[in-house]
Amino acid sequence: IERWHGTLKQDCIRPNVPLSLEEARRLVERFVEDYNHARLHSALGYVTPADRLAGRHDAIFAERDRKLAEARERRAARRREAAPSAACETGTQRMASGGKGRQ
Repeated sequence: IERWHGTLKQDCIRPNVPLSLEEARRLVERFVEDYNHARLHSALGYVTPADRLAGRHDAIFAERDRKLAEARERRAARRREAAPSAACETGTQRMASGGKGRQ
């Protein structure tokens, strides 16, 4: 709870400096809403507390894993397409042939 109070002060109260009790209440209310429903928390696997509490975290993790797998496959496909062809001689091949290249 001490960490939460520090975050509240650092991210909500100090930057906005409420001039009345009502303004402070509004600021804190908005902060708590954002903190629980929009802000991703590393300790929760980068989901919001609301998503975790509602049980949506497993679906979020599955979707995240699916997107990462698709991105990995796209990168692998790009690397395969960009691989040098058999006709392309590499520096290692030149060195192995005594630096003369193909004759």
